[in-house]
Amino acid sequence: MSQALLREIIDYANRANPYPLYEELRKTPVSHDGDGPYVVSTYYEIHSLLHDPRISSDAKNLKATGDDLLGDQSDEEGTTLPPSFLKLDPPDHDRLRRMTNRPFGPPHAPHRVHDMRDELGGLVTGLIDRIVETGQLDRIDLVDQFAYPFPVTVICRLLGVPREDEPRFHVWAETLAASLDPDPDADPTQRGQGSMDARMELGMYLAGLIEERRKNPGDDMLSQLATADGPDGAMTTMEALSTSALLLIAGHETTVNLITNGMLTLLRHPEALERLRNDPDLAVPIVEELLRYEPPVQLLPQRTTLSDVEVAGVTIPKGASVWLMLASGNRDPKRFENPDRFDPDRKDIQHLGLGSGIHSCFGAPLARQEAQLALSELARRLENPRLLEDPPQYRQNSVLRGPRHLPIACDGIRP
Repeated sequence: MSQALLREIIDYANRANPYPLYEELRKTPVSHDGDGPYVVSTYYEIHSLLHDPRISSDAKNLKATGDDLLGDQSDEEGTTLPPSFLKLDPPDHDRLRRMTNRPFGPPHAPHRVHDMRDELGGLVTGLIDRIVETGQLDRIDLVDQFAYPFPVTVICRLLGVPREDEPRFHVWAETLAASLDPDPDADPTQRGQGSMDARMELGMYLAGLIEERRKNPGDDMLSQLATADGPDGAMTTMEALSTSALLLIAGHETTVNLITNGMLTLLRHPEALERLRNDPDLAVPIVEELLRYEPPVQLLPQRTTLSDVEVAGVTIPKGASVWLMLASGNRDPKRFENPDRFDPDRKDIQHLGLGSGIHSCFGAPLARQEAQLALSELARRLENPRLLEDPPQYRQNSVLRGPRHLPIACDGIRP
């Protein structure tokens, strides 16, 4: 592989359809050029490395360059907080992830995500009703009017942010999301200051909320992060802060892209959209196929080898930068039959769309439920929906890939 191919994949000009470039990339399962990263593009090799304890997520172990190709596109959290467990290795990763999981999911809180289903359904209904109220069905931006506000409201409810403060969270989330996208026209100093201000305001707000919850805990997740003192001890305020910020930023961004990529794909495959309209249970396999076919996270650039590792006949030296191209692995014909075909009936679908191994997507159960509810209800209620732009305008970010706007029209909206 030449460095030129990797730069083409990152280039915004190819954001709408990077898949032919991934196909070219897979001809060399592990490729390396000069000072660039080692790029792994085939399914079985990526899956193996995601489970390999010799692969680190901690940037302190990185000796080589490589991530500078992306600038700040892959930095979900910034530098004003300690790293979340996403960017740590065992044992620190395992301790913080266990502590975060206790109030979030099985076995300690098996019903938290399931019990949010009615509330999620109400949010979806409310957002679609708001589109009706605008009276402008000839041009609906499905990102700004639906896919963007939905997940951030869900995260607020999950954490226990007071309803009156939710609008502030929306502003912070929007600012921080924009900071992940390169903008060649913006003043970098001014843009960086805006992002830093938003992070500081968010951090100060969360710190105050954590202290308040320690004094008056509720049944929300932030209360449990702030007050729990289990086998792994208690979270410090800074650990609770970085975990909350991770849930807000990383959890929000991937879900926006999953819903938007999903609706774009369904509008390009009207027969699948019609099937979903008539059978909402089809949302479950459709979302799994979407996670394979159009994953919201395209690649994992922040990986490092802790020792020499041999992959597909190539020795990756200790301290090297390793990029795992998840979206390429999901289209590997050695793993999936007809990989470039969107097939909701696909049976064998162990995709890489939510990662795998110890760093598999923490919020996967919630993201799946949000996407299933959103897509099934949009399919049911929108009458004759159609794309107004294809391809739509994509976000600049090559790691978190999805349309920045998705203009559609419809003839009406069913009650």
